[in-house]
Amino acid sequence: MRAYATGITLNCVFQVSILCSIRHETPIKKTPCLMAIHKPLTFRVRAELYAQLAQMEMAGLPFDRALNVLQVAEPAQSRLQAMRALIGHHDFALAGERSGLFTKLEARLIHASINAGSPARMYRQLADFYGTRARQVATMKSRLLMPAAVFMLALAIQPLPGLVTGSMGVSAYLYQVLRPMIVVALMVFGVRWWLSRPAAARQNAASPWLSIPLLGKLIVRQNVRDFFTSLGLMLEAGIPMLDALPLALDTIAEPSIKREFACIAPRVAGGATLAQAIADSAFLGGALDRERAVALINTGEQSGTLPEMLLRHTTMETLAINASFEQLATWAPRVVYALVMVWMIGSLLFGPSVMPRAITDL
Repeated sequence: MRAYATGITLNCVFQVSILCSIRHETPIKKTPCLMAIHKPLTFRVRAELYAQLAQMEMAGLPFDRALNVLQVAEPAQSRLQAMRALIGHHDFALAGERSGLFTKLEARLIHASINAGSPARMYRQLADFYGTRARQVATMKSRLLMPAAVFMLALAIQPLPGLVTGSMGVSAYLYQVLRPMIVVALMVFGVRWWLSRPAAARQNAASPWLSIPLLGKLIVRQNVRDFFTSLGLMLEAGIPMLDALPLALDTIAEPSIKREFACIAPRVAGGATLAQAIADSAFLGGALDRERAVALINTGEQSGTLPEMLLRHTTMETLAINASFEQLATWAPRVVYALVMVWMIGSLLFGPSVMPRAITDL
């Protein structure tokens, strides 16, 4: 419970501190050369990166010296070397973006904080934010280790009586044990391959995750939250709406959501307000959630406090999403345990020990 509360606090502090540290931003200069598309670094690597940058900034090290003493793990190290080569031709934030060390959103926020005075506070909040996300992922993985171990043990024990009694040869035993492992491994690699594909390769493909009950809604909610969070931060930093919308769109990972939200910018350019542009979106949740989001955004536009209203909305969404992730981290291992138990019971009731059948040695 303490870890859950800490995660919420860090998320809220991250958003509030950015509002306090960013006031004015000048656009990052664009050059005609094309930037390579880099896969974002992991949460853990980004947390370590920004923690080191925060320490060196608070120690008063200039940007060039900070880059020379910075130490990060691969693949961030190779990107850091590329940034060192670019720093002589571009400003700090743009060099980090072009090298792949920073994402587009991070580069804009760092650039704004540099213009505001010092990026130390921004670095610290980024480190805390990504550290929280990394701990959430690590918690999920650690809680799934025991069910995975039980599953592996069950695979080895279930056909063991046949091997002991001699009704099953060694090769048949190994086949019975390794076949489910290979199937599970292929499924895991398939999931990892799908997630690692570039967004351009998945833009016309229907995501299988959105059709999964509960998990699909959670993924949609997180993508929409990330969009509004980045949009609110950039508007608060002084970036114009029509410039901020494409950048915020890049934070959406699901192609179907990205396609629908890509229609917002043309509507706003045509004279519609942001509230009007998103009013008919199918990804804002149920009727009550949609009405609440549209009402907050409309209030912000009418009162001139749109960034604050967007971040207030995303803060409430963050609380709900973190609670859902906590429940998922609690129940996912239990579901895996239940599936393993069902499989073991089925093997005992309908396996070869109860219903003998001829098992040929491979």
